[in-house]
Formats: sequence, structure tokens, C-alpha cells
Amino acid sequence: MSGFTLQNGIIVSGDREPGRGSLGVSEQTIVSEASPAIDLKEQSFIYPGLINTHDHLQGNYRPPVGPPQGTYYLTWLPWDNDLKASDTFKERSRLNREDLYALSGYKCLFSGVTTVNDHFPQKFNAKILPTLPIRAILEYGLAHEASSYDLKWGDGVAIEHERAVKNNWPFITHLSEGFDEEAMNGIGCLEKLRILDNHCLLIHCIAFSDADIEKVAKAGASVSWCGFSNMFMFNVTCKIRKMLEAGVNVTIGTDSSATGSANLLEEMRYDRELYRRLYGEDLPAKTFFKMCTINAARAFWLDKKTGTLDTGKLADILVIRGETTDPYENLLAARMEDIELLVLAGKPIYGELRFLDLLGGKIPRGYTQITVGKRPMFVKGDPAGLYKSCREKIGFKKTLDFLPFEPE
Repeated sequence: MSGFTLQNGIIVSGDREPGRGSLGVSEQTIVSEASPAIDLKEQSFIYPGLINTHDHLQGNYRPPVGPPQGTYYLTWLPWDNDLKASDTFKERSRLNREDLYALSGYKCLFSGVTTVNDHFPQKFNAKILPTLPIRAILEYGLAHEASSYDLKWGDGVAIEHERAVKNNWPFITHLSEGFDEEAMNGIGCLEKLRILDNHCLLIHCIAFSDADIEKVAKAGASVSWCGFSNMFMFNVTCKIRKMLEAGVNVTIGTDSSATGSANLLEEMRYDRELYRRLYGEDLPAKTFFKMCTINAARAFWLDKKTGTLDTGKLADILVIRGETTDPYENLLAARMEDIELLVLAGKPIYGELRFLDLLGGKIPRGYTQITVGKRPMFVKGDPAGLYKSCREKIGFKKTLDFLPFEPE
């Protein structure tokens, strides 16, 4: 099916005032109207598909691995050693890379995420990312971290950044993830290489000084805030209020579930409560909405294609049932069970059976049916078969909290 219209929904997009309206889809893009039409009866909110700016898709497994009780890490390196010595890692190793990436694709899908970055080099993920049910971007330059003890991903920090600039891609790297001398001089390292600019998407940034924040804002760089992972590993997060006050383009990332939250919906909720604890004040729900839509699209250099529901952009659409009258609070309160429909580039990839007319009236080949929150749902691929297969390989009835169903 090449087109459809979602009628009488509450459309929430960018800085536009939310309001009742219709959203058309033709081929892959948003248009004013197309056929057939589904009436949402003013009971559902229509959002852009969410964007997760930081994950490690091969690392999504439970339970998380952290520091010994009562202690915290100085840098990421001792965590990596603890991970590889953990029972979690041994258990995870019973699954192959294809299994882990497929599980991660569904972690994204079931939380309304249509676009994600897998923070690994393309030589590791270029063949597998296109097989996922959601969009994992492949056009980026990267480094693991700007330090002497990073993992030397890519072709070197300067070369990767130059490639990103040449192609209008983001340059993505962990930065200042820790408190040793090198971690605390992450911005100095980028300045020395003359690569601190608006192509930079900097992850974690927990050791930034006030001066670092001003330099990032002036350069037009973006930051991926991963509050849950930061607190779990380091008992501190970035100076988020100062970043926002300085005008930094802040986005949200989950990190992998080896240290991070279950999914992006949970991360937004956690980060809001964290902000309240840190500063004794609230951060508006609309700010979180923007962090996971237009801000994130801008950080990925994709804001001309996605991040809002403007005509001509890719039809990445998330429909969530209305539980509150405020559309932004509704998003922050949403659980996996509240998602009604998810559309990727005009193609429904997950939804309630009432939306099957958008797929020709029946579950098509390449899709299956599962039950989520007592509702029968269609979904692209076979996550139930994947879940069963992974349990067989693991050797017991493993529960992964980012999968909101039991295989039948």
C-alpha cells in the first residue's frame, strides 16, 4: 500500500502548537492527505518517531553490570573489565551477533524508536544494521573516545571527523566519560585537533567544566545525555541544566542495557526524575519530547528528513493512546503497552489490528502477530520466534524487560 491518512488525531510536532488534524502518508513521505483513512476519534496523539542518539546494539542484555556495591568507576575501562568477567557476559555469549542485534532492533521498535545510532564501527555493523526492523543510521564518523586508552575504532579521530564534515554526517564519540586527567580534558583534545564543531555529537560528557560547556555551545556541537547509565556507573551525570541554559543541542541516549535503562521511554522518565532530584525543579515534558525528536535529528544531520511531521519529510510516525490531555506529558507517561502504531518511512511496522487496513487488510508476509498488554498486535518480523530461540540457546526462560510480551 502506497498511502493512507490518520484522521482526527492530536498532532504533536516540533514547536508547532499541538492540535487536532489529519496526517497523510504517500510512499515514504508525509503529505496532506491520502487514502484509505483511519479515524483516531481524537483519542490518540500522533508524534514523530522517536530517535535514540546512543546505544550499543550488540550489548543489549540483562542484568546490567556495574561497580561493586558502594563504589563507582573512575573511567569506563574498569567497567569493561568487569563486564567481560561477569555472568551476564558469559550468558550473553551464548547468543550470536545476529541474535543480539535483532533483540536490540525490537528494543527500539517496542519503545517507539524509529531511528538509532549503534555506536560501533561500520566494519562491524554495516551488513547487519539494514536487517533490523527499524532504522539504524550508517552514515557517521566515529571514535570510541578521544583518549590514549580508547578502543581505536575507525580510521582515527581526525580522519573520521574529516569524513563526517565532507559528507554532512555527524561525528560521534564518547567524551569525558570519567574523571582521570585525560577524560577531564576531552574538549581540549578536540580543540587541539581543531575538530570541535557542529558535526560533533558528544556522548556522556560527565566531566565537562563550565568552560567546556560554553565551548560546546559556541561550536554548535550536540550532546547525548545518558542519565541512567551515568548514575549507575559513576553516581554523577553531566551538568545538564548548565548545558540547556547555554543553548547546547541536548539529545537523549539509552546506552546499552548492560548499564542503561530498558528503553528510551524509560530513559526519558528516569532523566526527568533525575533532573528534579539534582536541581529541585522540573524540566518540562516538551523539552524531553524535543530531545528525542528534532534535537536528535539535528544531531544526526537528518533534520531535513525526519524529527518533525512536516510535509515532505519521511513518514516516521508514532501513535500513542491519549491518557492525559497534555500531549507532552502523555509521551513522558507512555509505556510500551500504550503504543498503538509505529510507522517507518511510510510503512507500518507495528500496531493494533485495527490498523491492518494500512497493510492491505491482513497480516502480510514478513509480519507476525503477538500479544502486548492483552492486545493482539501485528509486527514486522518474528520477535516471538526470536525470543523463543534465544531462550533455547541460553538454556532457561530468560526475561528481557525491553520485550513487552511472552512468546505464545
